[in-house]
Amino acid sequence: MILYFSGTGNTKWAATALSEKTGEKLIDITDVANTDVSYKLEEGERLGFCFPVHGWRPPLIVRKFIKRLSVINPEGHYCYALCTTGDNVGEAIDIFEKNLGKKGIHLDGAFSLIMPESYVGLPFMDVDTPEKEKQKKRKAAEDLERFAEMITERKKGIRDLVIGRWPKINSRLIGSCFVKYLITDKPFYVAEDKCIRCGKCAEACPVNDIIWSKGSMPKWKHNGSCLSCFACYHHCPKHAIEYGKRTKNKGQYFFEKNDMP
Repeated sequence: MILYFSGTGNTKWAATALSEKTGEKLIDITDVANTDVSYKLEEGERLGFCFPVHGWRPPLIVRKFIKRLSVINPEGHYCYALCTTGDNVGEAIDIFEKNLGKKGIHLDGAFSLIMPESYVGLPFMDVDTPEKEKQKKRKAAEDLERFAEMITERKKGIRDLVIGRWPKINSRLIGSCFVKYLITDKPFYVAEDKCIRCGKCAEACPVNDIIWSKGSMPKWKHNGSCLSCFACYHHCPKHAIEYGKRTKNKGQYFFEKNDMP
């Protein structure tokens, strides 16, 4: 079983590829958000978790899911986590591992996959250039093949992670500020002269935080569900969505399988 969350599609691609290579069933945690999340693993079944890194931490939706998660028989089952990131993961896996440990689940392997950048919520952050995007996707495809082989063979004690130079500062200090101040839908707005009222932003939002009906302008719910994953911003075909002044003149990115090598 592979439990995953994805915002702009990088992690969905990785989780889907792992599912195809390992034969494990795939579960999007947003699809089971309001259901019982108690599972009993089949004999020999692996338990995998795939998620993007948000502010050098696991996304809040993933951490909340783990609090609700109950695996009846985790002992003796190979367990791993794979996180996607545009640069490095800091202490994201350490945080995730502690959350899992409270549920009696322990990681046998942990992997990070460098993918094209999608976070544009800070002044100094933007999407990658087309050439860098291609390079990252090419390398990611190679790395995922290697990770899938280790997972298939149930290799234990693996921590194939790019943690960066300042993991504690990034995950603890900046990550804390990220959660406190930057995970919010309040800065999002629509440039009415650009919006074509297509609803693609609402369709792309993984937590259904956008109110839209045919012919109407999208509106955010402001109910605390937003993850600031920027899926709405990146999927807008007219670049009509902005996040305050922070996204002015910045690029867009979401994963497209046809672009993979």
